[in-house]
Amino acid sequence: MVQKLIDHICRVFSFLMVVCLALMVVMVFGNVVLRYAFNSGITVSEELSRWLFVWMTFLGSVVAMRKHAHLGTDTLVGRLPVAGKKVCFAIAHVLMLYMCWLMAQGGWQQAVINYGTTSAVMEVSMAWFNASGVVFAVLAGIIILLELWKLATGGLTDAELIGIVESEEVAP
Repeated sequence: MVQKLIDHICRVFSFLMVVCLALMVVMVFGNVVLRYAFNSGITVSEELSRWLFVWMTFLGSVVAMRKHAHLGTDTLVGRLPVAGKKVCFAIAHVLMLYMCWLMAQGGWQQAVINYGTTSAVMEVSMAWFNASGVVFAVLAGIIILLELWKLATGGLTDAELIGIVESEEVAP
């Protein structure tokens, strides 16, 4: 059930990333055309594009975490026996969980500090900007905890113990 919920959230995030990218392209291109052709521009374009880029990056990181699409190397882990792979998997996931805790804590503190501060052009609370890191940290932490649970209950295959996926560009 949790697995299906995470998959659904990742599909929604993938759609939101497409929307963010499309909006950024339209705003930046439109702003360039307006500046050179009409000597004017969209004031909110630069700031909103930056906000969309940050949110798109963190949402994409959640999707990449779910699909094991982050960069990695399996040179050592791939040569270990199954028990060694399990130990490395657990250690890596505990360290990632700790990093998620640090990101969530820092992002939350920044959101609280900047709650009353507004952005220069859009005049929106900067807490929304910092919330992107909190959203990533919480959701990535849930994904990591789910994978640790699967490890503890024996729900992972030997192939899943190696935390990376081969590139689609590599020829077999």
